[in-house]
Amino acid sequence: MNREFNPIDKDKITESPGTLAYPHHVGSVAIKPEDVGKIKGRALAAMEQQTNKQLGQLKQQMQLIAEQANEIKRRIDISNQIYGAQIGFEPLVGHNYFLYQKETGEFFLSMLSPDEWGRKRPFKTFMSEVTLLADHTWDLV
Repeated sequence: MNREFNPIDKDKITESPGTLAYPHHVGSVAIKPEDVGKIKGRALAAMEQQTNKQLGQLKQQMQLIAEQANEIKRRIDISNQIYGAQIGFEPLVGHNYFLYQKETGEFFLSMLSPDEWGRKRPFKTFMSEVTLLADHTWDLV
């Protein structure tokens, strides 16, 4: 027998079997083809779940910002009305005051509540109780 004779065809062997995409002997780990459609389906489902969650969070944040913007707009409207009214004193931050409308349609701000006026009331309508905030806007109490 010739020791250099190899009965295996040289076209069917490799010097580096670890680089083969398939098992190279009976004891190798079985390689099964993956179901690509199933893998993509799971990945798409996970992606949709995460992005929908993030979109929901952004929607909540947008709603909160819109509510805050509406609150600021309301304070601006109230403040414009009060600063257009007659004020015979210097209002202090954090104190409550009372907005009234006279028979003439003019507005005035007072330190007296509707219950503190005597029989002769100098106003037609009590509009609202307001407080001066630190940013010099007014808010309804």
